[in-house]
Amino acid sequence: MKRFLTSVAALALTSGMAAAEYDLTILHTNDFHARFEPISKYDGPCSPEDNGEGKCFGGSARLVTAINEARARSDNAILVDGGDQFQGTLFYTHYRGALAAEMMNKMGYDAMTVGNHEFDDGPEVLRGFIDALNFPILMSNADVSGEPLLAEKISKSTVIERAGEKIGLIGLTPQDTHELASPGDKITFTDPVAAVQGEVDKLTEAGVNKIIVLSHSGYGVDQRVAAETTGVDVIVGGHSNTLLSNRDEGAEGPYPTMVGDTAIVQAYAYGKFLGELNVTFDDAGKVIRAEGEPLILDAVMVEDEETVGRIADAAKPLDEIRNKIVAQTTEAINGERDTCRVQECAMGNAIADAMLARVADQGIDVAFQNSGGIRASIDAGEVTMGEVLTVLPFQNTLSTFEVSGETLLAALENGVSQIEEVAGRFPQVAGLSYAFDASQPVGSRISEVMVGDAPLDPSASYGVVSNNYVRNGGDGYEMFKSAENAYDFGPDVADVLAEYLIKNAPYLPYTDGRITAK
Repeated sequence: MKRFLTSVAALALTSGMAAAEYDLTILHTNDFHARFEPISKYDGPCSPEDNGEGKCFGGSARLVTAINEARARSDNAILVDGGDQFQGTLFYTHYRGALAAEMMNKMGYDAMTVGNHEFDDGPEVLRGFIDALNFPILMSNADVSGEPLLAEKISKSTVIERAGEKIGLIGLTPQDTHELASPGDKITFTDPVAAVQGEVDKLTEAGVNKIIVLSHSGYGVDQRVAAETTGVDVIVGGHSNTLLSNRDEGAEGPYPTMVGDTAIVQAYAYGKFLGELNVTFDDAGKVIRAEGEPLILDAVMVEDEETVGRIADAAKPLDEIRNKIVAQTTEAINGERDTCRVQECAMGNAIADAMLARVADQGIDVAFQNSGGIRASIDAGEVTMGEVLTVLPFQNTLSTFEVSGETLLAALENGVSQIEEVAGRFPQVAGLSYAFDASQPVGSRISEVMVGDAPLDPSASYGVVSNNYVRNGGDGYEMFKSAENAYDFGPDVADVLAEYLIKNAPYLPYTDGRITAK
């Protein structure tokens, strides 16, 4: 009899849990980077002709349709973003964050986290973006209290209600944002695990048991946060431009990636996919089911006509610049993130060669280009200025300076120090060759460094050309900040590349073994 009563009680409990299950669809984007218009398979501009032939992906008009259709499939959905709406095309250069805010409001986002590129033009531009949003922007692992423009504008977390339940949302941004962007010296960034756990504890104490982290910190950090915190149900990622999928052979992991009871998702970048995760929580807020798949926004996804018209209007001031044909290339110039951040790539060579050629008469020996500054490929055929500006959108200027061979070696070591994370500091070079061994400890990975035809001399002085971001310590290149005879106010690197392509037209992309992996 006792066993029977126990079974009945267990059945009643199970039935009660089933009745209390809560279903939520999490729609998500990340790393949009001002790709309001459709993109090519290389993540760069896609012509109207190619779009009409079904060769393009993404764009705000397809995203509007995809979101509307996904909401129609769900009785209970939220829409969130993993950061980096800023930077990437002439749309950002012209409108800063205004067009991004307009489109996100139109699509009905519920929240986003701050990406590192949201700081590219300092707190003032970020503040203008925040003021234009109809939803909260979040960042838990930063102290903004000393920055008057942001002190009362960015929350660490927020609570929204859907279908009678409270959902906690926590923001997360890269801890090394001060190296990646321009947040100023009044903001400090802290460890993501401690920051997230602190907000989880506050939310839990307030009775919130469904918690989602919006993380612009990368797939690796997201897995660490999931493993080292308690109470996080879902992490919507960004920053590493990671495609998680159960269907795509090129995916870096399953969608979702489960770490304990935490579901991690990310949907590549540039609006090419809309993430759609369906989660079921039990009465205690524990995830009991999590399944879904990023939806590719290809030609099958019909563009929303109203949005097509709005983006076309917004593009009019940009057309004269970006439609100007500046060169030709015989083959596609590979600027893919997953290539350029781990090895020599054709686009890296083109940019570094262009920089070195521009200052060849100034006694400069080598060129450095951080791969994080390379944002797209260029397809074969005519090259427009718009394509060049998509590759190099940051308006970085050419910088020349002098450092010792010892400092050059330290810079190379920094460049390969985060290769496992596919970090943007990986150095593309000209006038210089080197080998690296990623299996060795950080700080001792570089060997066989040659400047021209001679081995690197640690005590010699070398002239270097790079961009002002790297010269001033971006991407960890702190060793360049104290360089001698520094001049950071040369021409825009995009103009330098365009002029080089013109002079060498038709340009033949190439790699020549200047960077080798052991």
